[in-house]
Amino acid sequence: MSEDSVEGPFPVPVSLERQEAWIQAVLATEGVNLPRGALENIAPFVVDPEDTLGEPDEQGMRTLKGGAVRRIRTDAGDMVVAVVRMHGVGGVQWGHNERISSIWRSVADPTVGPETEGALGSVRPWTGAGADGKETLYAALESSVTDRQALMMNAEDAADGLEKKGRQRTYDLEADLVLNGQQDPGMYVPQQVRLQHNPEKDSDGNPLYPDAYWGWMAVRGNNRTQKRQSIFRLTSGEVLAGVPLEKLGREGDGVVCDPRVWLPEFSAVLNEEYAQTEDDELDPTISPRARRAHAVAVVDAHLVVGTPTPQRLYRIVQMNNRRDHVHPPLEFEALDRSRALGRSVLGMYVAQRLMDEKTAEVLAGLAPIRELPGLAAHMAVSELRDVRSMRLLQEFFPVDSRRQLLLRRSLSELHPPSQLSAGEINQRARTWSALTSESFPKDWNPRVGEVFSTKVRGGVALSGRRLPELLAAADTDDTAFEELVAYRAAHWLASFGIIEPDRGSLDGQEAIGDGGERIRRSRRTVMNCLQALRKRRLMAVGVLKALAAAMDDGDREPWRVSGSGKELPGRKMDSLWFDLEFPKELGTRPRKAAAPVLPKQSGRSVPMPSGTLPFPAPPVVGAPSGSGVAGPAAPPSGAAVSTTAAPAAPTVKPSVNVPAAAATTVSASAVSAPSPGPRTPAPAAPEDSLDTLLTRVEDGIQGLHAGSVEIAALLDELAEKSDAESVEHPLARDRADTVVRLLNQTLSRLRKLPERVEDLTEPE
Repeated sequence: MSEDSVEGPFPVPVSLERQEAWIQAVLATEGVNLPRGALENIAPFVVDPEDTLGEPDEQGMRTLKGGAVRRIRTDAGDMVVAVVRMHGVGGVQWGHNERISSIWRSVADPTVGPETEGALGSVRPWTGAGADGKETLYAALESSVTDRQALMMNAEDAADGLEKKGRQRTYDLEADLVLNGQQDPGMYVPQQVRLQHNPEKDSDGNPLYPDAYWGWMAVRGNNRTQKRQSIFRLTSGEVLAGVPLEKLGREGDGVVCDPRVWLPEFSAVLNEEYAQTEDDELDPTISPRARRAHAVAVVDAHLVVGTPTPQRLYRIVQMNNRRDHVHPPLEFEALDRSRALGRSVLGMYVAQRLMDEKTAEVLAGLAPIRELPGLAAHMAVSELRDVRSMRLLQEFFPVDSRRQLLLRRSLSELHPPSQLSAGEINQRARTWSALTSESFPKDWNPRVGEVFSTKVRGGVALSGRRLPELLAAADTDDTAFEELVAYRAAHWLASFGIIEPDRGSLDGQEAIGDGGERIRRSRRTVMNCLQALRKRRLMAVGVLKALAAAMDDGDREPWRVSGSGKELPGRKMDSLWFDLEFPKELGTRPRKAAAPVLPKQSGRSVPMPSGTLPFPAPPVVGAPSGSGVAGPAAPPSGAAVSTTAAPAAPTVKPSVNVPAAAATTVSASAVSAPSPGPRTPAPAAPEDSLDTLLTRVEDGIQGLHAGSVEIAALLDELAEKSDAESVEHPLARDRADTVVRLLNQTLSRLRKLPERVEDLTEPE
């Protein structure tokens, strides 16, 4: 069909001569270095290609004009992008999209092989002969699959994964495209998929299908590409590997692989449908296909056509799209978000020449662990996984200042390394945990990795000993034992489903004991599990050895161990056994004091049972009268009082290390009834030095911190006790209102204190 005779909104490809002119112009543009085959594949989809070309030069050569070329810089490197108008059915949804990375078995798992079900092959830079005949890297990607059936299955799995993730949106993307068209361009990178086996042949013995397929993979706009093609009633697998004859209006069971052949026929079918339907539907979402597809008949697209560092192209294009993955409104799930964050860090390390390409590929989960430089031969599966996890740990908790700065930039951390907040430390820990899980058969919640205190602000320094050596020495070597518990135990236990992060609820957390009895499990944090391991050292070492042995033996079920650490073959290690053998650490409780009385509610005093909630709170210096901020009860008559002590902190467990200054008595003026006017801070004693004042500030803050720990622990205990006694709501509304009001007022004052501290702090 001639392009000049087309009637309808769906364009047919321009003539082969015009396609060739566009291909020549793209290849002549500065910075472009992609294979010709990639351009030949996308050229049929480009609408009005002449609009992207500049005027001929003195030799008659044309290139892309300035407005049709963009040069994009990322933390991983630069790339050249051609801006075109594209047929709406073009593009291929990408299985390597990070939003669905967790649906695949990763090649970073040493048990994954070419035949592993649900695995996605590695992506490599495309190589071909250059102008001088030598092997050259080009701005394109390549991968391989077993056969064409595996290629189509991967495309279907990617579509299913995207469909499930897309349900998290607050709107219907397909309906939005039908109504409003596509407002933002997608970005596409060329990739060639090669078949390792091409067994299907015709009656003459010739292959039925090509042994390699070019496709333009959606780096940005995977969901839009999928939904557009859904509107057209095609799939990405068909666009990549061949459209069935029946969808082209022809009879037969075959497929047409060349878009220069099938796209004109497909557009003709659509234009005919469009002409045969009425445009009188008020709601196009329920119209026939051609009317629904009208708004996306042609879309804007950005085609990646060049990069000065083709060996990093995969990382560059992912980096460009990563902020959409890890920030709202796409609401990526925790695992995919953490992995995307981690890969952005690794990409930045490579761009800054702090890490070689192959190491980054292995740590990002894009290449097998055995390709990691410097590995010893014949390492077992457990040690291979350990090498990668420990390398990741040191990359996300580095000791050198340059890496620390790059981490802060890449993760958008607000605080300098020396002042990392708990939330920022946990973000790094989740990233480490999420990438580590790629080396295991089953993913876990990345919150399993939240096992660090602020002591890791300066980085994590490991002994450098190999895993077998650590396991062999752990019975008697304190350093080896602590390394195993602190950095390995949580992930190993989570990989076999033995522990998981606290879910905030006991719903469904029941198990069946060995005798068939129903046992209600205790809520506990990962840190609590690790602390319990430390209490029974010999048994804990036995558990770790049993887990490593299970990994090395095909990830079978791990066996229980005896109290001396001896493995008990045939008896499965599970979460209930772990809870019984390594029970929850409950700590100790202070002796009960007289029940305090909260402010009156509705004309009556409400007594608070001791040990239920840790109130009243410490006095807030300078709180105005009537603010609702309660001070402590006045001391008994004749009791000794100190005139220089810091404000009293809430009662805390004896096991919590609270500085003595935080528990001293307070001055009489601090405990007297509030006056009608605003209270003023008690003046410092004349003899107080700057060091003394600083110590009082630090002690007071530590006391507040310890009090917050006690409050959280008591609230957890209250929740557990309520569950055990089937009390749905243990706290009355008026009482809760008073407590929450007091907490909010305290928080309001506390929020101003960090800024006050910073004002008095020397600059970095």
